[in-house]
Amino acid sequence: MSGPEFDVVIRGGAVVDGLGSPVIEADVAISGDRIVAVGEVKGSGLREIDASGRIVTPGFVDIHTHLDAQLAWDPIGSSSCWHGITSVVMGNCGVTFAPVRTEDITFLAEVMESVEDIPREAIMEGLPWDWRTFGEYLDFLDQLPKGLNVGGMVGHVAVRWNVMGEDSLDEEPASMEQIEAMCELVDEAMGSGALGFSTSRTLLHRTPDGRPIPGTFADDDELYAFADVLGRHGRGVFESAPRFEKAGADWAGLKHEIRTLGEITRRSGRPSTFGLVYNAVRPDMSDVALAEVASENSSGAALRPQTTCRPIGVVLGIQHRTPWARAGATWKSMRHMDLSGRLALIRDPESRRRLIEEANSPEEIHGGGSAMVDLSRLYLLDAEDPDYRVGPEGTLEAKASRAGVTPVELFLDETDRSDGSVMLSLPILNQDYEAIETMLHDDSIVMGLADAGAHVGQIMDSSQPTYFLSHWVRDTGFFSLEEGVRRITSDTADLFGLVDRGRIVEGAYADINVIDFDQLALTGPEYVHDFPGGAGRYIQRGAGYDATLVNGEVFMENGEHTGALAGVTLRSTD
Repeated sequence: MSGPEFDVVIRGGAVVDGLGSPVIEADVAISGDRIVAVGEVKGSGLREIDASGRIVTPGFVDIHTHLDAQLAWDPIGSSSCWHGITSVVMGNCGVTFAPVRTEDITFLAEVMESVEDIPREAIMEGLPWDWRTFGEYLDFLDQLPKGLNVGGMVGHVAVRWNVMGEDSLDEEPASMEQIEAMCELVDEAMGSGALGFSTSRTLLHRTPDGRPIPGTFADDDELYAFADVLGRHGRGVFESAPRFEKAGADWAGLKHEIRTLGEITRRSGRPSTFGLVYNAVRPDMSDVALAEVASENSSGAALRPQTTCRPIGVVLGIQHRTPWARAGATWKSMRHMDLSGRLALIRDPESRRRLIEEANSPEEIHGGGSAMVDLSRLYLLDAEDPDYRVGPEGTLEAKASRAGVTPVELFLDETDRSDGSVMLSLPILNQDYEAIETMLHDDSIVMGLADAGAHVGQIMDSSQPTYFLSHWVRDTGFFSLEEGVRRITSDTADLFGLVDRGRIVEGAYADINVIDFDQLALTGPEYVHDFPGGAGRYIQRGAGYDATLVNGEVFMENGEHTGALAGVTLRSTD
């Protein structure tokens, strides 16, 4: 009697292939790390997964992460692993750990902390720093046990600092000799398998001493030189954090950024992606940018701006930092307490009275010292079913008014009720769902900006795929299931040249999700202390994922890691 014909067979699911094809009921057979059959599978599997009543999708591909440090001590890549993500791209926004000279290690760690809010101490303690070239860094990734497939771009910060040192921070353009030396480093990285080149142009990204990071002031000729390297290799993406905050009269600055990126794609024959979000301070910016992208693409450019599918918001709450952290002595006393101590403080009638008084005192309210943020822009996030919709009726202030209490009283009541699990969200970008709809409807847009691994004490957006599918596909029908899945699988994989990823077809890698679509949901963000040295961060879990397979092995099952670490290093190929 012969044994099983396949390693895994996923039976009877509604297969969404990631390419936009109609959903079909089918079995999926896997041998090794590849899909070998899609349809009616007669043979048995060593492992059989019953997918009846479930959708079966490719694993999701997250193209904008900063997991560069975290994966060294967190092999499952949480929170990404809880949201069906099987492949990630690191090295965004110009900030990478290679190439690096020995004397520059501390600088690169400090820039990553300053730009991406990843603790320097965790980076220094958690990484071996035993590479110098980008190729050696990829070799390190090869040896790293990991549950996700991981690739990265080479960053402008590391390249420019390596060649120019302190001069890399100046506004003076690099010399021809310096550009040639930088291009040699980029050439080595691309030859070793880097997924592209990334840069930061925004003045918001700064070194610890407050100066714009290396590359911010690079002139167009320097950027074109890097584009030419990508062009010679015939692969890779040019990624940018653009300088849109200095838009100029008639948006001249913004248009220059987009036109420069457009020319980069025409010169190199390679695509370029950059962050694009709605900003309530300049509400027409995203529309102007999309129009400029359309103009450039009609002239032969290959621009793919990326956005998120919900507001980007700072997370606040009793677990970490509240809006009233500086309001008075009682609030300040929380700083050195754990969660149980903080809950005890708000549940004691006398200290609770003081907390309310300190937050509501006239000099605090009118003197700008009470809440560190505008209370009219805060929203409650319940731990069981967080609601990310925004609008004047849903704010903490509006809900408090309807309840006949002050915002701080409502916050304390909800914190008490939820044992500290309720959070507050302060949307800072993409604060308008109609604007998000406009961007998502644009064919040039690609899903990104989830920032997994970055801003760990401020935001939590790596749960994007779960929200995207539950809100924009299931609950609103804005996208069909087929198109929604395509947007976060083959569309993102193909942009970065991840061959045979992001699709369920014979011969593709077996990165697969089995999902109970009706139960797909988020829990609220929570703050944990699991980074090296006990440093804290926000995490967010998802529900509805029966199984996530990476390279043919069941990686996550019902939200728990199985122990499998079958992820590989993703390299660009000819």
